[in-house]
Amino acid sequence: MTAPVFLADSLQGAAAGSRIALEGPEGRHAVSVRRLRVGEPVVLTDGRGTGVSGAVAAVEGKDRLLVEVAGVRHEEPPSPRITVVQALPKGDRGELAVETMTETGVDAVVPWTAARCITQWKGERGLKALGKWRATAREAGKQSRRLTFPEVTDAMTTKQVARLLADADFAAVLHEEGSAPLAMAQLPAAGEIVLVVGPEGGVSPEELTSFEEAGAAPYRLGPSVLRTSTAGTAAVALLLGRTGRWG
Repeated sequence: MTAPVFLADSLQGAAAGSRIALEGPEGRHAVSVRRLRVGEPVVLTDGRGTGVSGAVAAVEGKDRLLVEVAGVRHEEPPSPRITVVQALPKGDRGELAVETMTETGVDAVVPWTAARCITQWKGERGLKALGKWRATAREAGKQSRRLTFPEVTDAMTTKQVARLLADADFAAVLHEEGSAPLAMAQLPAAGEIVLVVGPEGGVSPEELTSFEEAGAAPYRLGPSVLRTSTAGTAAVALLLGRTGRWG
């Protein structure tokens, strides 16, 4: 049986033979939902590149257990780092995009309030939606057994996205009318790759111009037009393969 993965608040000082406490919501899930018992294998991660494998040493109450560490693993920062600027899709398709991109291996997701987005994040509704995206990234990171979970930033405007693109080592906008395929683009061996995925209505001419001025060229992904909720995942998989991170 594959050991379940839980998110620990901190793994500082973890070493073989030491004990780490899992508490709070994660501890409650381990004890009351998964019903883990002494001796069962478990994996803990801090979501920032460190993970430990071990076994349950003690169960305390309904929301706390102790894990005896058998081994510690550290993950190097990914290179090149891949960020996807994801226009806000309608319904729950944003969470689907975050989930599948996380499972694939994206390093950061930037929610983008594009001009043609049907969905708009405003006030409490926006904060709630952002919270769902971040929770989805966390759960998908655990499910896919990642040690480093992707960052989900605050929502950005088009001007903020343009600045992000200008600072990237490679920047691209997925566009069905792009003259060059993303599969043929010259990619950096290290640094930052930033990719823009537009909304259901497409990237507006004004936005495309702004992004091109920031150094992001339009690229097509393939012969078919993908939904905004799946295009980012397909592009991330392509980039991970071409940069050798899936080697």
